[in-house]
Amino acid sequence: MTAFRLLTPDAQYADDGVIERRTAGEGVSWSIHRVRRPQDLPSGALAACDAMVVWHQLAVDRVVIDQMQHCRIIVRAGVGFDHIDLQAAADAGIPVCNTPDYGTSEVADHAIGLMLALRRGIVSYHQALTADPVAGFDHGRAPLVRRVRGTTFGIVGLGRIGIATTIRAKAFGMRVVAYDPYVSHATEIALGVERVDSLPALLQQSDVVSLHCPLTEETRMMMNAEMLRLMKRDAILINTARGAVIDIPALLEALQLGTIAGAGIEAVIKVFRLPRRNIDARLKGYGDRHADRTACCARPGRHGRSTRTGTQPPGPTSTGNARMTDRHQAKIPDNRLRYRHLLPHASPTLC
Repeated sequence: MTAFRLLTPDAQYADDGVIERRTAGEGVSWSIHRVRRPQDLPSGALAACDAMVVWHQLAVDRVVIDQMQHCRIIVRAGVGFDHIDLQAAADAGIPVCNTPDYGTSEVADHAIGLMLALRRGIVSYHQALTADPVAGFDHGRAPLVRRVRGTTFGIVGLGRIGIATTIRAKAFGMRVVAYDPYVSHATEIALGVERVDSLPALLQQSDVVSLHCPLTEETRMMMNAEMLRLMKRDAILINTARGAVIDIPALLEALQLGTIAGAGIEAVIKVFRLPRRNIDARLKGYGDRHADRTACCARPGRHGRSTRTGTQPPGPTSTGNARMTDRHQAKIPDNRLRYRHLLPHASPTLC
């Protein structure tokens, strides 16, 4: 009997798929690679596969799908699927699934962590004390520090991650307002939050704005210069969604001009990747002219490692999950086994 051939073109784990092989069983033959371009795969790999489990590094466009003559299903090892051409898959008769509960807690934790890094001065105090343990012991070195309790936390997107972040923000005693035109009415009542009918209405009253929306044509560059100008001057912006929901040059300008106070960024789109010297110069520039403006750009690594702008240039877009620490445990995480079917042209959902 011929084994079921499963292709992973852009594996994000260091081992040879120990968990995957154990979960799938002996009847599955795995072909595991770590490439970002389909042309770097072995010849015939796409044509031979019966199924694909894809992460976030390789774009599954029509050209790729047209080569997958034997493929019966495409599974996204994660939540976001903006890099998969759903219409091309539908035309080829290939269902597409994702893993909707992947990283829910981790991303929500990270969003709150970025807020605290700025609002409680963790990054600023660390830098000051590292540079000078004596002179750096000065509360004035972290001008963004504010009491969190009683401030307004704005959530854009009340899907799984948005709800998880909402629960965490409420635990800090924050007033939570939410904007999501796609969730059913009364969701906000069940969560005990306030709902607004527009993004501007949320931006104008929030002390912290946290983005938890997918990347769609509607949300691409959603946070542009016009939207950033609606935020409070002492507000901070947190993004643990896709990098392209923010106009990064507009955000850098907003930080330089003091339009907003700070930003915690987990993912940036590669097209906006700047040379390191330019990033350092821009951050230093607004840091010198606006001592009360701070940016913290961090991406959680697969094993909890992070990088910050000013230390290293930001990397490619990341889904922001440190979930693979489970790989070193004996228990197989069950989030690999639950998938949601994605229909082409489905109504977008903020999550």
